[in-house]
Amino acid sequence: VFNAKTAELLSHHQVEIKQEFPREGWVEQDPKEILNSVYECVEKTCEKMKQLNINIANIRAIGVTNQRETTVVWDKTTGEPLYNAIVWLDLRTQSTVERLLKRIPGKNKTFSKFKTGLPLSTYFSAVKLRWLLDNVEEIRKAVEDRRAMFGTIDSWLIWSLTGGKNGGIHCTDVTNASRTMLFNIHSLEWDPELCKFFDIPMEILPNVRSSSEIYGLMKICPSRKSGALTGVPISGCLGDQSAALVGQMCFRDGQAKNTYGTGCFLLCNTGQKSVFSEHGLITTIAYKMGRDKPAFYALEGSVAIAGAVVRWLRDNLGIAKTSQEVEKLAADVGTSYGCYFVPAFSGLYAPYWEPSARGIICGLTQFTNKSHIAFAALEAVCFQTREILDAMNKDCGIPLSQLQVDGGMTNNKILMQLQSDILCIPVVKPSMPETTALGAAMAAGAAEGVGVWSLNPGDLTAVTCERFEPQINPEESEYRYARWKKAVMKSMGWETSDSPNGKSK
Repeated sequence: VFNAKTAELLSHHQVEIKQEFPREGWVEQDPKEILNSVYECVEKTCEKMKQLNINIANIRAIGVTNQRETTVVWDKTTGEPLYNAIVWLDLRTQSTVERLLKRIPGKNKTFSKFKTGLPLSTYFSAVKLRWLLDNVEEIRKAVEDRRAMFGTIDSWLIWSLTGGKNGGIHCTDVTNASRTMLFNIHSLEWDPELCKFFDIPMEILPNVRSSSEIYGLMKICPSRKSGALTGVPISGCLGDQSAALVGQMCFRDGQAKNTYGTGCFLLCNTGQKSVFSEHGLITTIAYKMGRDKPAFYALEGSVAIAGAVVRWLRDNLGIAKTSQEVEKLAADVGTSYGCYFVPAFSGLYAPYWEPSARGIICGLTQFTNKSHIAFAALEAVCFQTREILDAMNKDCGIPLSQLQVDGGMTNNKILMQLQSDILCIPVVKPSMPETTALGAAMAAGAAEGVGVWSLNPGDLTAVTCERFEPQINPEESEYRYARWKKAVMKSMGWETSDSPNGKSK
């Protein structure tokens, strides 16, 4: 919860959501658990507000932000999900992608680039939806009976929170729609030709709205009797990376931010024109702040694995009990001692778009220990960002003079210093890390009919920031980066869908 005049964070609550990995390369979440975590966060935050003597009647609007490509299909008559949510970095659709590629003349991955801004990849929602229709009998049947609804997590939440099976609103915003591969980013409508190509019935798709308008009002949740915010409008909706761009106040052409979450996402505002990359970046919708307002576009570089690599060191290898401990291990050695880590657990995203890549750790000697591997993992996040920034600078023609950063991993001071060293430019971090939530709140508060938040650049409060300046010489930085790129080449071409464990069964 933010103060609409000062953008100050008043209260918050968070719950970690379980990820399930039913098979190698599969990543799922339970849509009910996601919804319940939202209810729990609402209740707990409202309790905290009361303890602070802030009247919750002052909460004027609700914004939603979400991981963008994660795909859910649910039954509109029962309100129940028909399958777990398939998470954005899930890889089960590799064979679906290969099958679809065979239908494209010249197997051109970028066949829909000028309509959608996206390459054909396991990452986007349309292929996940195609997989669900091909493999889950219950979903096929629900589509035939006209009971099925598709959406990304924002749609599932807004539908559920505005009444669900009792009149819930089935909608999404332009930023989330632009990540499905079914949406024309110029006409701002679902594209019949693309729906036909993926063989997806258009009646299961949500209505596409702007990122800032009243979609519906919060209803009481019958199962939890929680109605703290009943009647409050839900009036902001932005995919997480767009929300962070707004929260970082990047409203001008050429302003960019990098978010360090599970993955890493660098977005650069290109204004009201869509710029198409020559260097492996994607074109996406940044925001559309009202029904009659223009859409703004962004160039985006997406990295699948950033914070997830720290989680992996913690949960899979057990070399540390907490994420903070990984940071400490890295700090103890201050170098990877020639060890390089390419965390291509879900293939490589930008700028390569290479689903066949897999993670590798190389340059090991008898001297290498877990601290060096921890350092190499943090360095990998920075190298991946550098690759994207290089591509962004080539496409935009004006190199960024500093990088604005946000997201959970930015609390890691070693990582931020390392990032500045590897980019050879300053890294600037706002003292309030919840910029994604802030962006959603700004969109909600600025909506017509709510009007408690001004988005005029003059009215926006300057945020206090911490700066990290480069501390190593550029030659050393270049040398390490060149070695990293050599490691990336070695990670490619590892998995094909005809290798025995690559088949989707």
